[in-house]
Amino acid sequence: MDDSGRTTPLSGGAVTAATSRLEGQVALVTGAGNGQGAATAELFGREGALVVAADVDLDSARATADAVVAAGGAAVAVQADVSTATGAKAMVEAARSNFGGLHALVNNAGVTLFKSIEEMTEADWDRIMNVDLKGVFLTCRAAVPLMRESGGGSIVNISSTAATKALRNHTAYSAAKAGVLQFTRTLALDVGSFGIRVNCICPGPVDTDGFRRASAQRGELPDFARLPLGRIGRPSEVSSVSLFLCSRDASFMTGATLVVDGGSSTGTI
Repeated sequence: MDDSGRTTPLSGGAVTAATSRLEGQVALVTGAGNGQGAATAELFGREGALVVAADVDLDSARATADAVVAAGGAAVAVQADVSTATGAKAMVEAARSNFGGLHALVNNAGVTLFKSIEEMTEADWDRIMNVDLKGVFLTCRAAVPLMRESGGGSIVNISSTAATKALRNHTAYSAAKAGVLQFTRTLALDVGSFGIRVNCICPGPVDTDGFRRASAQRGELPDFARLPLGRIGRPSEVSSVSLFLCSRDASFMTGATLVVDGGSSTGTI
């Protein structure tokens, strides 16, 4: 997006045939400015997708788009707040105006908060719900018509293991992510006849700046040595699952939830 508010697609060299699982597909990734979202956008670009990297922070979205281009792909950066209908429409319109369609959507944008119920304000609750749950709804609502026009596609909603297990002082986040899980299942039922698949990923602890900030807010970093795999996850280990779900390899999967958590759901941490 330039200073006039227009988005400008960037392109690098040709993507090799060896890495083309998303060749020619248009992919929108929200929260693409850093961490898991950036890893997803960059991986999709390497796999041949035309990437719309969306983030509330334009500079970080541009950095991700630049990384896609540097690796030989094509990308456009878009500044958008997923918690608003205007932001959702802007991201989808960027896919249409720059690349002519939309085939893959990864709803990755999210925020977290550690507060007791007595400390939590109504504004705290609303912020978590607006970004983590309402943002998924608004983006899907904006994306489905263009996906239908494009002949179908794949939506991946990033939930969390917090959707299925209790974490102390995590009520708003857990409730929002549980909503994402059930929203995914219901939307899969509603749009399957349009050739649109909708699946969900529940990551556990992943080593991103956001996770470390959240851990600092909580006042502790979990003991990852207690996990069955003995370590925290890497962003690439979640983005590769998003790639699978958006590829033809997952063509008969919809309404599914995949847990990517190093075994944390076993109750070890």
